[in-house]
Amino acid sequence: MKEELTSEQQIRRKTIKAFIGFGVASLIPFSFWKWIKSSDKLDYLSAPLRKTLEFNEKLTSKLLSNSHLAPIFQKSQAERKVRFNGAVGLQSPLEEDYKIKVESGENKFEVTINDLKALPKQDIIFEFKCIEGWSQIQHWAGVRFIDMMNHYKIGQKDAENLFKYVGMETPDGLYFVGIDTPSVVHPQTILAYEMNGKPLLKKHGSPLRLIIPVKYGYKSLKRIGVIKFSDERPKDYWASLGYDYFAGL
Repeated sequence: MKEELTSEQQIRRKTIKAFIGFGVASLIPFSFWKWIKSSDKLDYLSAPLRKTLEFNEKLTSKLLSNSHLAPIFQKSQAERKVRFNGAVGLQSPLEEDYKIKVESGENKFEVTINDLKALPKQDIIFEFKCIEGWSQIQHWAGVRFIDMMNHYKIGQKDAENLFKYVGMETPDGLYFVGIDTPSVVHPQTILAYEMNGKPLLKKHGSPLRLIIPVKYGYKSLKRIGVIKFSDERPKDYWASLGYDYFAGL
């Protein structure tokens, strides 16, 4: 005959079972995380995590097109006190005869800010998004990247194909980004020389920076010194520290 348990004994038994179940269940995520940490590195990140980022990149990149536009706002909605974040590549002295070095295959030349200001000006007011979790409506102006490419006839490796990537660096080479060409030629991507209708401040990338609304802010390089087109995936400052290379929104 089965022994009847008191209420206190039943509670104690259920509590013990619950703790055992919880302990066993907790071993699964712990073991999974331990496996991830012990996995080989791939581009400075554990292989499973890097593979996950690459999978997300493939999905996100399929959404990118000239019709996939970041929402646009009114000028009155733009923040007057634009948030500053990150100064890598901005500490070195800026040369008085500042020029941007451009390399597209065998075509190598330099352009000045005045050269770019002679091209059609484009304003954009959008919600700048940081990977840290904050966002802000901001007003920038400059020349569309695609207009610069068309004006100087650069970016094409042959009559039918563009180079796959664009790499950019600060003049001192301390900060650098690699961007897929479809994102660079996106109609909202600009080389910005104004913020809220005034020349850029040093901390915001004076005299020229990238603004690319379809990506997180860490791709919008401040103080552009070099622009290079290539089929090889360029180095990227934050991707080398484990972040997503594509960084699409």
